[in-house]
Amino acid sequence: MTTTPDDAGAGAEAAERARFDALVAEANAVSVAGWDFSWLDGRATEERPSWGYARAMGERLGRARAALDIQTGGGEVLASAPKLPPLMAATEGWPPNVARATALLHPLGAVVVADEDEPPLPFGDAAFDLVVSRHPVTTWWEEIARVLAPGGTYFSQHVGPASVFELVEYLRGPQPPQARGARDPEQARAAAEAAGLDVVDLRMERLRTEFLDIGAVVYFLRKVIWMVPGFTVDAYRAPLAALHRRIETEGPFVAHTTRFLIEARKPG
Repeated sequence: MTTTPDDAGAGAEAAERARFDALVAEANAVSVAGWDFSWLDGRATEERPSWGYARAMGERLGRARAALDIQTGGGEVLASAPKLPPLMAATEGWPPNVARATALLHPLGAVVVADEDEPPLPFGDAAFDLVVSRHPVTTWWEEIARVLAPGGTYFSQHVGPASVFELVEYLRGPQPPQARGARDPEQARAAAEAAGLDVVDLRMERLRTEFLDIGAVVYFLRKVIWMVPGFTVDAYRAPLAALHRRIETEGPFVAHTTRFLIEARKPG
């Protein structure tokens, strides 16, 4: 039996569709609870900021007496600290993460408080000498200033402006200037100062990110839900299929994350 070019082409297309379906189904089925991205090992890469947030956070926690981690996720970053202060609290709003963080952090002596991430924070005035947060979705500066004791510090790594926008705009098209400019570090500085805090450090870096297969894209968008609000595989199947073909033929899809570090102190 002779195989025609048309037959070969149809077979290649069927194999490509099968690979796409398999990668997407795998990424769509895996749990996205917590803030552990190890599932992406070998499937995506991301440069890390030069300041080493987890290490620097751990150093500050080791010197603190009472500390709060806002939006702790599954507690993975906080649990990496070599030493926690005598009084350590964390907040989290998503129920699966509350359970995960409790199981991880309670044996370390930290209490996890379920909080909807709306003011007020469920703590009294001047309760903490250190407040930390990694990638907060929203920052309520007045509340941070309220719960900090005089002389206390807020230390955080935030997602910066237009982070991974190459992927966002591939799926959603060009975004308006206000979307691209959101999360500007200078806006954070102004808000912190308006709440009465003194900003003592503010730095931003743009970091290369590569997605090696379409499964990595699907997992990332399911986990980092604010990148493409309302993302589902069914809603974005056509652009995902086009992106899959691009990755298969041209190599990794390259985007850039932005991160900024901010440290602010409450006057003593």
